[in-house]
Amino acid sequence: MFLYFGMFLSIAAYLFGMWLKKKLGWAVLNPLLSAVLLVIAFLKAAHISYADYNTGAQYISYFLTPATVCLAIPLYKQLGLLKKNFVAVALGITSGVAASAASIFVMALLFKLEHVHYVSLLPKSITTAIGMGVSEEAGGIVTLTVISIILTGIFGNIIADAWFAFTRIKSPLAKGLALGTAAHAIGTARALEMGEVEGAMSSLSIAVSGLLTVAVAPVVSGLL
Repeated sequence: MFLYFGMFLSIAAYLFGMWLKKKLGWAVLNPLLSAVLLVIAFLKAAHISYADYNTGAQYISYFLTPATVCLAIPLYKQLGLLKKNFVAVALGITSGVAASAASIFVMALLFKLEHVHYVSLLPKSITTAIGMGVSEEAGGIVTLTVISIILTGIFGNIIADAWFAFTRIKSPLAKGLALGTAAHAIGTARALEMGEVEGAMSSLSIAVSGLLTVAVAPVVSGLL
């Protein structure tokens, strides 16, 4: 098996997922979700171990940080709009981070989760690059954190249109803030499809909500 097999398999599965969603138009066919399921099915069918797959697939993670940084481009284009609505944007992101932390705390109480599981789920709504560090610093299970981040992003991406229609949210700025704060980079991918304003606000939300979570996590992690 050649060195970059895992990387090419992952990219091929994602491209197929994009084609499938475009072909059928179903919101549930998120390309990332489809790619994950396809890769798992292929590895199982071909009896390829995760270790062998990850030997090449691990190189994809190197693109995570530069890809996140590139999200600053649409934000720069909407800098005037950001200045005009600075207070609303700040309050929106702050309330989103607070709601995320509060929901995890309530869920942990309801399901009687242990501290290690509670702190592992706290960064669920921020990008993986930041969330892994937050989880590790708080003594959480990084693997569980990554899974929760991915599932949160996919879920937010899938239900975005239906949720905005149900809540009658029409403001591009509000849509972008909601997606970036609640569903990080995967939600931002959907926001960019909606429009430049949505994409710019979502990109901003990723960075700010990540920083706020880093600051808040040490405080709220001690609540349970």
